Amino acid sequence: MAGYLDRIGAGLVLKDVEPLSFDYIPATLVGRDDKLVDLATKFSTITLPETSCNVLITGPVGSGKTALAKVFANDLEINFSKKRNISSVHINCRNFNTTPQVLHKVITKLDPGYPVRGLSSSEVLSSIRKILRNLNKHFLIILDEVNHVLMKEGNDILYKLLRIDEDKQGKGTLSLILISQEEVVLNLLEGAVISRLGVGNHIRLSGYSKEGLFQIAKQRAELSLFNESYDEKILNLIASSAASKGDARNVLHLIEGAAKNAEKDGRKNIIPEDIQTISSKEVIAVEPHIIDSLRPHLQLFLLAICRRLKKESEITSGDAEQLYKVVCEEYNQSPKGHTTLWKYMKDLENKDFLSSKYTSMPHGRGRTQLLSMPNILPSDLINRLELSLNRQFNI
Repeated sequence: MAGYLDRIGAGLVLKDVEPLSFDYIPATLVGRDDKLVDLATKFSTITLPETSCNVLITGPVGSGKTALAKVFANDLEINFSKKRNISSVHINCRNFNTTPQVLHKVITKLDPGYPVRGLSSSEVLSSIRKILRNLNKHFLIILDEVNHVLMKEGNDILYKLLRIDEDKQGKGTLSLILISQEEVVLNLLEGAVISRLGVGNHIRLSGYSKEGLFQIAKQRAELSLFNESYDEKILNLIASSAASKGDARNVLHLIEGAAKNAEKDGRKNIIPEDIQTISSKEVIAVEPHIIDSLRPHLQLFLLAICRRLKKESEITSGDAEQLYKVVCEEYNQSPKGHTTLWKYMKDLENKDFLSSKYTSMPHGRGRTQLLSMPNILPSDLINRLELSLNRQFNI
């Protein structure tokens, strides 16, 4: 086997990359104990019959808003099942930004086979209430990045959900947790909605402290790295490097990047230089609308590359082409030819998704092109690409 291939599957530092994904929600939330207490306080009556609770959570990017809500909802379901039948659904309004889409997500969570086509929003809402009352179930709806549905349709969906029990027998059908960046959502919420939510039911998150970032680094390193590959000094350096913005995502980026840097050098441990190398590179957050604007086969090609780069630091252009064919088969699409893919690579490089370099192959077998994503985390893009492609190809 060619010598350069000994890095693949070696697992020198990384044992599991999944806990470093932004979408990964740990069983225990660290660095936000005070906010969990605050949230529990605002939901203190949730186990009583005929009651609802509503909360707005705001904070900057990477402050743990989504994780806070999801961990709380899960703990609520598990720990109070004997007192009240509570279940929850998380809806990202960036992806589901109309009233029908939100209500469809809610009712299919309750009844996956429910036929919603041809029904008005009022009819679907009535069915949601009827199902919940028949099941004696209380439903917690988490509307994440709620500003997207508010910007597109105004406050109508919130009015409908907050007034679901109005003029009907029985109260307390559902509760709401709204999530957004504060400066955005407060300008979009109408006074009547704020009044129904409750003026005091607002939890503000700031960026993580250095200690909070250290706890996150410690938790995720334990889940994703081999024990002997790092020590407390490395975790402190990661926390310090991410402290200026207080963004937990930077911690995940640093852990994954430093681990891959160490593995690239054939080492079994992370050294300070690995952190410094990664922290000197700016991480670019790609807006979803940019992903959605890419042509379908360009998305397929990018998805193939991202899936490999989630595990490896580089991929050859030849491997990218082969993996693209696998992804095309997954989505029942006929793959484009080599020339088109070469244009795709150039296009992605011009858009700063990819970086490429040429390197000599062993034993004088010519040169090959290596592709990498030095400024973007592949795991950030995978879910968005899959969602976009599933919609386009009706999967």
